Amino acid sequence: MPVPTPSDEFVQGASTILVFEIAGSRLALNAAKVDRVCPAVAVAPLPQAPAVVEGIVDVAGTILPVFDLRRRFGWAAKPLDPSEHFVLAQAGSRRVLIRADRALAVSSAEVERPEAAQECLDGLAGIARLPDGLVLIHDLAAFLSGAESEQLDVAMGAR
Repeated sequence: MPVPTPSDEFVQGASTILVFEIAGSRLALNAAKVDRVCPAVAVAPLPQAPAVVEGIVDVAGTILPVFDLRRRFGWAAKPLDPSEHFVLAQAGSRRVLIRADRALAVSSAEVERPEAAQECLDGLAGIARLPDGLVLIHDLAAFLSGAESEQLDVAMGAR
């Protein structure tokens, strides 16, 4: 599988995004890549998965990996709380769940491509200008490295 590169899903101008919160930080995804937001449920561990994958969950008969962005960004670990949410989204060709403290809003925002700061902002689809500040829009297709994606494929096949 080739190493994913940031997609061109956003262009300069207005876009619809889902804003969510993790560890007090606001993050966003392209709303077109989000299927739904649902209450969090217990996560089963997935041996041999990349560190950023917390485990797996059965969603309507389909086993999906749960990404924990706290792990990716080096934020403090937190036990799963029933008040949290899962964001069901498309990450390239893979459906995944993103663990979020809470989903905040779907909103239209002015989005800018992060070319000027691309070296330090890998994995971003854009930067949204909201009335109360900037929000980084993450590109889930580029979230896993090629090695992590292969490791997840192996772990999912071995379960």
